[in-house]
Amino acid sequence: MKKADMQVYKQRLLALRARLRGDVSAMADAALRKSGLEGDNSSMPIHMAELGSENYEQEFTLSLVATEEDTLQQIDAAISRVDQGTFGKCVECDGVIPKTRLNAIPFAPMCIKCAEKFES
Repeated sequence: MKKADMQVYKQRLLALRARLRGDVSAMADAALRKSGLEGDNSSMPIHMAELGSENYEQEFTLSLVATEEDTLQQIDAAISRVDQGTFGKCVECDGVIPKTRLNAIPFAPMCIKCAEKFES
């Protein structure tokens, strides 16, 4: 892959990383926010079902945060591959990752064939 193409993908990866970091921060703040700490008891659940719903929503949001953090790690690894000049090569077979795949998933570390083997 040409260095100019790699720099275009690096800019996409940096933009994606910045957006995801903002999303992760917002979700983590929402999930970890303690209701009723300021003395406002109007937001406290009255019924056990409401308390269960709040707990479920918090756990769901925290699982989304974990998933997004995994994606951030993959993006950081892809940025490192750009800096090393190996971006666009499959980490398994050293083959070329098609641009159509990189356009869809710019942080993809493997070609489609190796990714399918890895997932099965």
